[in-house]
Amino acid sequence: MSSLDIVSVGSAVLDHVYAVSNLPKPDGGAFVREHTTDVGGVAANVASGLAEFGNETGIITRVGVDTADEIQDDLRARGLDCTRIRAGPEASSYTLILRGPDGRRMIVAGGQSVPNLRVDDRDIAYASDASVVFTSAYAPDAVVSRLVRARERGEISTLVFDLAGPLSELEGRGTAPATIDQLLSVVDLFVVGEVAARSYFGGGTEQTVATLAQRKISRAAVTQGADGALLLEGDTVTEVPTFDVDSKDTTGAGDTFTAGLIHTWILDDYSAAEAGRFAAATAALNCTATG
Repeated sequence: MSSLDIVSVGSAVLDHVYAVSNLPKPDGGAFVREHTTDVGGVAANVASGLAEFGNETGIITRVGVDTADEIQDDLRARGLDCTRIRAGPEASSYTLILRGPDGRRMIVAGGQSVPNLRVDDRDIAYASDASVVFTSAYAPDAVVSRLVRARERGEISTLVFDLAGPLSELEGRGTAPATIDQLLSVVDLFVVGEVAARSYFGGGTEQTVATLAQRKISRAAVTQGADGALLLEGDTVTEVPTFDVDSKDTTGAGDTFTAGLIHTWILDDYSAAEAGRFAAATAALNCTATG
């Protein structure tokens, strides 16, 4: 395929979504009112959003043979180039998502296909032809380390990274703290949510923004769920409010926000305020329907 706008690297999984009577407390329970299955994962979600915005988008991921056809057919139907998807003999990675009546959710991940993902020279060449490469902390440390080295050598022109989960959730399967430390010196857009920020930076939103500014991150987004987001560009911090919508399902809202930022702030070079408003709008629309 000719050069792409975006290559997304990391997770494409089956999401098993259970609409439940309530989100259970420890030792508690809930009743399943509805069950659906769809293709998700941070890399797949961000890539799908960017393809929906009209970008030529490819994905590098690993799936198990049990779901390889199902996942690839779904992603192709979304307009993604899937030539760098490989299938392994292990069971595919998956998520179990419990969605409460108010749209909030709990997520549990499993499976080995994503943790077994590795990138080779052909993958790097494929990514190098793209304008932007996206990955997240749910990609294995060996993968993110390779992408960081490629960005350091200039083989990748623009790297976007989402610290999508707390360090305890990433241990043994995702990006290691040492790699995140190294990545911060070369990343072009760093995205982090409140929970992951507290885990890695050791403080709240204000401390996270201050630390990122001290490290001279060129662009960063610190997301706060319903409280909006803060965008950092150089020394300038821009507050991004949320849109007030009737929320039915918050699953994927963060990934949609990231896709919106990449589309406007990185590819089209909108101002931080304009890019933030666009990204917030896409995340809000994501929440207005299930799935």
